[in-house]
Amino acid sequence: MGGDEAPAEIVRGAKRAARELGLPILLVGQPDRIAACDPGSLEVLACSEVITMHDDPGSSVRRKKDSSLVRAAEAVRDGRASAMISAGNTGATMASALLRMGRIKGIARPAIATPIPSPGSTPTVLLDAGANAECQASWLVQFAQMGSVFATTRYGIDEPRVGLLSIGEEETKGTPLVKEAHAMLSDVKGINFIGNVEGRDLMTDAVDVVVTDGFTGNVALKTLEGGLYCLQSAMLGAMTATDDLKRDFAKVWPALEPVIDGLHPDNNGGAMLLGVNGVCIISHGSSSERAIFSALRIAQEMVDHDLVARLAAVVRHEGD
Repeated sequence: MGGDEAPAEIVRGAKRAARELGLPILLVGQPDRIAACDPGSLEVLACSEVITMHDDPGSSVRRKKDSSLVRAAEAVRDGRASAMISAGNTGATMASALLRMGRIKGIARPAIATPIPSPGSTPTVLLDAGANAECQASWLVQFAQMGSVFATTRYGIDEPRVGLLSIGEEETKGTPLVKEAHAMLSDVKGINFIGNVEGRDLMTDAVDVVVTDGFTGNVALKTLEGGLYCLQSAMLGAMTATDDLKRDFAKVWPALEPVIDGLHPDNNGGAMLLGVNGVCIISHGSSSERAIFSALRIAQEMVDHDLVARLAAVVRHEGD
């Protein structure tokens, strides 16, 4: 029920995943609104309430117990579903997953892991991208561990390079939190820590996993997103300003289109909430049919590769 074009785009993406991937889909929401979108033979778990984008995440999850977000998280908890996907209220999605699925034993705080496109390379995993505005250094260490497991599981990177986001590469740069986290990460076994990285490294092949607090991560993510949209609009406008330019643009477009398409967030399907006891994908509020299809495909892959068990094994090993 969440998202700018919900539930129509959600239903279309789900039908496509069922058709092309053979996935069994459980649509969770208000039956009348879902029926108006022609869900076909997809199963529907009926709910009477919806948590909107303007609702307070924590109180809404506790108050609206028959909301689609809460019921979806319960479906994963109870084994009726293998993964939960939402394009709605990010805070409420996270709260529903945390309160109903619970945390993986040993995890202090879940983190949102967002793939940042890196042309010509695998995406850079940025976490935390907004779950925890204030963090402790020990949490950042766990983010690094979880991000490494996620990068290996999703992108097949054997020893992901982990960087700590700061204002300079030197270990003496950054806030007290960054300096403390740097010292701790340098001593942790099992992760390939390469030291501090800067914002300019996020969209390059210099690093595979970038760790930061949720406030900084979310600002960095939204800045990149806005910058890319601005640059794309300006370039397209300049290259189609006259008839002559339009003709020239038509010649180069076949080469540019794959690059632009590769930067589109719909390809990634959404961010992964790592640390909860279940697969949970938080999709963009503007998610289209393609984004939902991508999210369902990724969810299937993470379930098949047993991501949650891999995360739990790393945390247990570090605590032993």
